[in-house]
Amino acid sequence: MGCGACGKPLEKPIQQGMRTINQDTYNAYVRIIHAELVPATGCTEPIAIAYCAAKARQVLGALPEKISVDCSGNIIKNVKGVVVPGSGGLKGIAVAAVLGAVGGDPDRGLDALAHVTEEHRKQTAELLKDKSFCRCGILGGDDSLDIAVTAEGGGHTALVKIRGEHTHIVEMERDGVSVCAADAQIGEAQYGAGPAGDEPERLKEYLNVGDILAFADAVDLELVRKPLEAQIEANSNIALEGLKNDYGVRVGKALLKKGCGGDLTVRACALAAAGSDARMSGCPMPVVINSGSGNQGLTVSLPVLEYARGLNASHDKLLRALIVSNLISIHQKRFLGNLSAYCGATSAACGAVCGVAYLQGYGYEAIANTITNTITTIGGMVCDGAKPSCAAKIASALDTAFMAFDLQRDGGVFAPGEGLVRADVEKTIRAIGRMGRDGMKSTDTEILGIMLDD
Repeated sequence: MGCGACGKPLEKPIQQGMRTINQDTYNAYVRIIHAELVPATGCTEPIAIAYCAAKARQVLGALPEKISVDCSGNIIKNVKGVVVPGSGGLKGIAVAAVLGAVGGDPDRGLDALAHVTEEHRKQTAELLKDKSFCRCGILGGDDSLDIAVTAEGGGHTALVKIRGEHTHIVEMERDGVSVCAADAQIGEAQYGAGPAGDEPERLKEYLNVGDILAFADAVDLELVRKPLEAQIEANSNIALEGLKNDYGVRVGKALLKKGCGGDLTVRACALAAAGSDARMSGCPMPVVINSGSGNQGLTVSLPVLEYARGLNASHDKLLRALIVSNLISIHQKRFLGNLSAYCGATSAACGAVCGVAYLQGYGYEAIANTITNTITTIGGMVCDGAKPSCAAKIASALDTAFMAFDLQRDGGVFAPGEGLVRADVEKTIRAIGRMGRDGMKSTDTEILGIMLDD
């Protein structure tokens, strides 16, 4: 078997100390990076709706005369309070769906609204005045990420359903007849990682902290350079935009003012928060995401970039540290699910500081202890939807993760049996995942109920 990205065969297993990575694990990690690190313009939940609506128009073959949008509760929660990029400052499911149908590009995945024009905005505003044009409803069921768009026009009906992942189309019909099988993963098409193979969730079963570190040490960077470079460029640009202009409540700017810009950790937190400030307020600049989230993509990358600059690390060392930060975050999220009541800034911040630790030459023990200290301290911070306060949650999560790293450097590590700390880091990650995925289900229901009880 060759590498999933290029077909290049591996001549021998990779060795790091006493740990060996086999060929299947190596290939899986390359594929995960390409599938997960993809560009998105705006918050991924409204963009997923816009993409689904753009696909529905494409299947219908004309601008719809009527649209119905049904979403799971977690989608509704993450759309309610965030500005849809390209909309002129508007929020909501109907805005995302109508703008997607009018000006969305069905071939760009989570970048579907990248080329919305002023004419598209005007047309969307006019259609939204007709309250009968777009109907919105709630989907039942167990899937936290579930979207169905029905478009009607010219005597025909088109149906597109997305489930599980933000661009994972599970059904497309025209007049009740299937027109296409489920879409291939957008990331693989975007970055040329080859034809769709194993499902990303199955590939994530290969993830563990030790193998992630060994992979980061030894991977041929040319296999993963393109998505990592895209993450550096896009996420840096939107962070600088967030610091330059006034978005949300200006969390990034406030952090820099408080720290006077001279503290490396403060600057690392401020950049991630500033990127979220801009993104949550509808900035139309793209972000390269992590675990289906732009905020997590910002959190997992920008602190590592700032530390690499401060430490004068080589560019290749930066790329290897980003591999650590991204994969450790994805590893945690696979037990939590893409959408839940558990704030993903926690896992992303933990991954980011693990990347910072890697930059400074720390190995498995220090990074495992940083994970344990972080997620058993702030794990469980609730997600009450995408909105400007996400920037403050990112800053809080990063502050905790940096504290966790500092604690372990002085020999301070929370012990097994203390709360959710288990016998080793892998069991602790699973325990926190179980708490967030299963234990916080009722919390998720209550949060949605409160948000809709206006």
